[in-house]
Amino acid sequence: MLPIYIEGSPEFESTLSALRARGTGDLANVTPAVTEIIDNVRRGGTSAVLGYIEKFERRTPKALVRHAGPESQGGFGGAEALARLAPEVRAGLETAAARITRYHERQRDAGDLGPADVAPGGPALQAGFSYEEDGVLLGMRVRPLRRVGVYAPGGKARYPSSVLMSAIPARVAGVREIVLASPSADDATLAAAHLSGVTTLLDAGGAQAIAALAYGLPELTPVDKIVGPGNAYVACAKRLVFGDVSIDGITGPSEILALADDSADPRLVAADMLSQAEHDEVSYALLATTSAKLAEAVARELDAALPELTRRSIVEASLSTHAAALVVGSRARLAEVADQLAVEHVAFHVDDAEALLAEIGTLGAALLGSLTPVAAGDYLAGPSHVLPTGGSARFGSPLGVYDFVTRASLIRYTAAALRAQGPVIEKLALAEGLQAHSRAVTLRLSAMGRDPSKA
Repeated sequence: MLPIYIEGSPEFESTLSALRARGTGDLANVTPAVTEIIDNVRRGGTSAVLGYIEKFERRTPKALVRHAGPESQGGFGGAEALARLAPEVRAGLETAAARITRYHERQRDAGDLGPADVAPGGPALQAGFSYEEDGVLLGMRVRPLRRVGVYAPGGKARYPSSVLMSAIPARVAGVREIVLASPSADDATLAAAHLSGVTTLLDAGGAQAIAALAYGLPELTPVDKIVGPGNAYVACAKRLVFGDVSIDGITGPSEILALADDSADPRLVAADMLSQAEHDEVSYALLATTSAKLAEAVARELDAALPELTRRSIVEASLSTHAAALVVGSRARLAEVADQLAVEHVAFHVDDAEALLAEIGTLGAALLGSLTPVAAGDYLAGPSHVLPTGGSARFGSPLGVYDFVTRASLIRYTAAALRAQGPVIEKLALAEGLQAHSRAVTLRLSAMGRDPSKA
């Protein structure tokens, strides 16, 4: 089922070209419907959202919006949901939450984005930098966003892990209000919300949930940013509301590129490819290798594993339309292909994985060595698994604490500094034809005269 393309053949070049152009998915066919949904939610508010839930999900939620707290008090009951989970699932979520928190605390501190004081009611501590140059105080102030929306899909599979991976970086950054939009959230999702510090639950999915997050409802304040993966309708809605609200990006189908040489274990390579193919019928499972023999062995392992898989039909659909093995002539070409494709997950099944990684500039997450399954990054390792897809790793990054802060420039002039630099500012403003800009400087210089004590 895995097509194999040898470098130098016309099929190789056309396949590589098509993969480079894959993007995050064509949203044109859903745009009219999504536009209508957003417009209706903006006009109709809660009743419109409830109408779409009834239309698309055939249900009526008991409460569309619930806040953190016990179920007996009208809350979404995250703590109770956590207690109801099987012990091994509860322990797994708790371990994952702790690891994700520690990783993002390090990320925050390494980027001079905190630490933030997240005590209820207290302002977040300022972070950033400042310095003085020629009498001018210059700096940058970093503050967390006030309110963030996290989308967690229902659909073919529920992903409480995505709640952890999206909400915890926001909490670590100092965001005080985190709204989770998730339709018919199960106990694992509610438990993950509790562990992540989610403050509000919106019991809705799809484009109508994105519209509610962006524009608000009588019982829900609009958020400043929306993050998290979803289907084409969710992706399109995020694109359409961008500008009125920030988003993390347009997330397309999950994807993996396995880089392998003749030292790789074909069964492990195939296992990593299958782990991403089971997400969706349009997920990408790609292999680039220096060994045609290995590519053939991986193809056999993929076919052999199919009968064991509970999501076999999804995997078969993915492999039949979105899988390829690219056989290249050198290790250097592995790096070049990886750079061209800018894939979400890159699994390194090669000798000296770190050396090959150093040659690659664009990827979402690097899984280094045969003992590092992609699933470790998806669930437990620590970095967020919300990653750039569709080639957007060329300019995008994994979701992190830096996505949940704003940066403001700080400038303060002294009299001496303005006296020294003001004439330059005046001339530059006049050169651009902006006389009022120049005048704003001239007035200050005139008021100061030659007495440096007058500011």
